[in-house]
Amino acid sequence: MKSYLKYIALFLVCLGIVACQQENHKELVPAAVGGTPPPDDKPAFGDVLVLSSIGDASNLIPMLSSDSASHEVAGFIFNGLVKYDKDYRIVGDLARSWDIENDGRLLRFHLRNDVLWHDGVKFTAADVMFTYRLIIDPRTPTAYADKYKLVKNARVIDEYTFEAEYAKPLAPALISWGSLQILPEHILKGQDITKTPFARAPVGTGPFTFVEWKTGQKITLKANEKYFDGMPFLAGINYRIIPDQNTVFLELKAGSVDMMGLTPLQYLRQTDSPEFTKLYAKYKYLSDGYTYLGFNLKKKPFDDVLVRRAIAYAIDKEEIIKGVLMGLAEVATGPYKPGTMWYNPDVPRYPHDPDRARALLMDAGYLDRNGDGIVEKDGRNLTMTIITNQGNPLREKTAQIIQQRLKAVGIDVKIRVIEWTVFLKEYVDKGNFDAVILGWNILQDPDLYNVWHSSQAVKGGLNFVSFTNAEVDQLLVDGRQTYDNASRKQCYDRVQVILAEEQPYVFLYVPYSLPAVSARIRGIVPAPAGITYNLEKWYVPKALQKYTALQ
Repeated sequence: MKSYLKYIALFLVCLGIVACQQENHKELVPAAVGGTPPPDDKPAFGDVLVLSSIGDASNLIPMLSSDSASHEVAGFIFNGLVKYDKDYRIVGDLARSWDIENDGRLLRFHLRNDVLWHDGVKFTAADVMFTYRLIIDPRTPTAYADKYKLVKNARVIDEYTFEAEYAKPLAPALISWGSLQILPEHILKGQDITKTPFARAPVGTGPFTFVEWKTGQKITLKANEKYFDGMPFLAGINYRIIPDQNTVFLELKAGSVDMMGLTPLQYLRQTDSPEFTKLYAKYKYLSDGYTYLGFNLKKKPFDDVLVRRAIAYAIDKEEIIKGVLMGLAEVATGPYKPGTMWYNPDVPRYPHDPDRARALLMDAGYLDRNGDGIVEKDGRNLTMTIITNQGNPLREKTAQIIQQRLKAVGIDVKIRVIEWTVFLKEYVDKGNFDAVILGWNILQDPDLYNVWHSSQAVKGGLNFVSFTNAEVDQLLVDGRQTYDNASRKQCYDRVQVILAEEQPYVFLYVPYSLPAVSARIRGIVPAPAGITYNLEKWYVPKALQKYTALQ
């Protein structure tokens, strides 16, 4: 789905490189869409797409939220200046064209003059300037300001021309203006962005307009009849908040949900009946994301690299992939997808080796001195709690396997599964954890500044494990200040080596995406960017339309 993570970080010089990697190509499984096409199988207006989310949104102002549910919904309400197309090429969105001058230090955007806010007011360059000033305002509690703070001068040239000038080259500069979703000055000017009712009733320029948000139940959007790229065929989107994937699957089979990401078990064994394949089309492709075990580096003993490495050796990634994901994943060794340009295959690896894990724990001073099976140091057992979010059985099962493997080397592990909103606000954001199992999207551009630079290890920052490394800091700065791919790759190859050595995360696996979509939905064209990049162009033929109104 659309989210800020999908849009972050790709500069013009990188275009087409990642998209050409073979494993990035999405395919339909089976080759034909399920169901029998009606005689009049052509685009038609009407029907509602029913989606689900395991967690409720937190805030529909994109720069203020860090959860995927909020960004997914906001992605249909707002636009950036540019965006990715199906092949991960940068194309215009609110900007119809742009100029890049002064060795990449100056971006000049020529904006569309036919865009209306959902309330009918015209969009102009003043809105871009307002949004830029808002995100760099120190009073705005956002984790996404760093790229925009690098702008030396921002100027409104005229009603439909906006310039951003940088003191130094910034490789992801262009696409950063796609991840900055533009907000309306005429509504938000003078308001406290942290208290505005706009966060729960937004007005954007996107293909769908906000209708209703019932906390913990649903969020409803309807088609924007005046959308500058053409009114969507779908009458609307209904997001249902269902905090458990097993429940979502039951709703899917009952026809109450139109789309979900299947678990490997569901994909391989529970959806191969003729009845299911008639009603749903299944897709399979290596996802642009990875799952990891992240440590709180401010807490003992996780501030000790020997302990982190011991845990890495104790974990059997292949066992997790076979036992939890039924083989539908690849081993992760860092923050990039295997086989793509930025992936470094030559990093230290941690194959399952319990003896090596025990030796490292001994080097760190941990021994089982009383014979109870748990190692201790200074009279204190080595115990830890792994937390993960409710509603994701794959992460829960991964935690259980890790628990058993760590027990085998003398580490006592407890598991807590926490409701998504509480998990983020009370545990992750506040650093109230020993270790977490979570996932990140893998970006098309290699820029990792937001997640790994020490300046982002602050409350609300994306570097919530508090990783600090001076060499990594410099490499991240160097990597984003050159447009030369060979030089950038040297930077990020070295970053991957350091992350592998330091193990702030145990990078676990890159799973396959396994979405199932109702066969009545047409217009889906698998591409390197997935299947939802053109959701506003999806349609349901008249003969198959199911819903006559938003619910």
